[in-house]
Amino acid sequence: MEIQTPDWVKNAVFYQIFPDRFARSKHPKYGLWQSSNLEPWDSPPTYQGYKGGDLWGVIERLDYLKDLGINAIYFTPIFQSASNHRYHTHDYYQVDPMLGGNVAFDFLIEEAHRHNIKIVLDGVFNHASRGFLFFNDILEHGPYSAWLSWFKIEKWPLSAYDGNYPANYVGWIGNRALPEFNHENPEVREYIMQVGEYWLKKGIDGWRLDVPFEIKVPGFWQEFRSRVKAINPEAYIVGEIWEDASQWLDGTQFDGVMNYPFAEATIAFVAGDRVLKEYYQSQDFKPYPALSAATYGEKMQQLLSRYPWDIQLTQLNLFNSHDTARVLTTSGKDKSSIKLITFLMFTFPGAPSIYYGDEVGLEGGKDPDCRRTFPKEENWDLEVLKYHKEIIAIRHQYAALRTGDYQIVYADDTVYVFSRTLDNQTVIVAVNVDNSERNVNFEGKNGEVLANQLVYGEGDLSWDNNQASLKIPGRSGCIFVW
Repeated sequence: MEIQTPDWVKNAVFYQIFPDRFARSKHPKYGLWQSSNLEPWDSPPTYQGYKGGDLWGVIERLDYLKDLGINAIYFTPIFQSASNHRYHTHDYYQVDPMLGGNVAFDFLIEEAHRHNIKIVLDGVFNHASRGFLFFNDILEHGPYSAWLSWFKIEKWPLSAYDGNYPANYVGWIGNRALPEFNHENPEVREYIMQVGEYWLKKGIDGWRLDVPFEIKVPGFWQEFRSRVKAINPEAYIVGEIWEDASQWLDGTQFDGVMNYPFAEATIAFVAGDRVLKEYYQSQDFKPYPALSAATYGEKMQQLLSRYPWDIQLTQLNLFNSHDTARVLTTSGKDKSSIKLITFLMFTFPGAPSIYYGDEVGLEGGKDPDCRRTFPKEENWDLEVLKYHKEIIAIRHQYAALRTGDYQIVYADDTVYVFSRTLDNQTVIVAVNVDNSERNVNFEGKNGEVLANQLVYGEGDLSWDNNQASLKIPGRSGCIFVW
């Protein structure tokens, strides 16, 4: 079958926003309810405390995001919920009142699209919460509830809050706060499909799907794709799957997944022995041990051969997220590691995604510390912001960096060189993760010859017929065009 993925994603630069932590609006707004019990904005984040970020605050910063070069936003959940991260959904049809409600959302869509910025929402469809009306009815009425078949009730009585007793219903990973939907129930399935359709009709440009691998009902995601694409053929469907996602990336389900394997290998190559392993010990995500350029190249080739090319171009590439410690912290505040990892992400096939604050040097350890608030302007690292703007602009300028093929031309020890070619445009990208300057030679092929105009970074590339000589400073990356 012919695989079709959204063209706009292939040219997108995403920005991931955790709404409670990005921006508080500066002025009161209709339908926005601000708590009198907010944590101080600059204090360390906690599991349960709120900081009070809202969608009006995001709207006020759209000019900042546009100036950065962002043309797509992925929001972690925004629907009504009794949690600061909002993965405990109460109502799938209402934006949380602390975020400004549906009024703020409608204005956000209008303003974002006016700025040519796409909006992707987080769909938490594996589980709901104790506050979700249908489950709350079960807590109120027990075996007399009308909605028993919507969840996985095991026996009575239920214990939704008291951990001294068994919950007697299935919660996601045993968490009684997150009752799992019974996806075998046709009404549950239809409810989720209608939620997906509703927000597309309201103007969103796609869905990021939370733990979609947990929903194992045959045909579920095929139907979801069919109904989403019927409303907007260019809607983006991206799944949160941390490992090999081949069974979901066959063209009938998702357009891409969050590309954690890319992040894992890239951090291991660039940060190497700087990686502080204790930040990753409780996760399957392990960006260590250190990789040589040759091994890194092998991993990139394996990754690029795993899925069809149109899927590769719509992978969501990242190295930080709300579920991982920030690499600035896990690398011992090694700024060169962040710069090089960002550089490799923006030159790799797929859509790069910046986790809010990375572009101004925000740090953060394990959850909840990786969900710190966006810093005040006087605390921005302007050097980091500058190189983010530069590499984003380069990606926007050269189509080959977005959709060109990917060929490794040199990978040995600490130096990694590859080309991106599209039609008559060839771009050569080189990285040296060693502390010292390196001089390497390699043979040109597939039109790389004469690609020697430096457009990013420092270095020198010269040609003698088909033989290239590259000089590249330590801990740096550079880009040459033909």
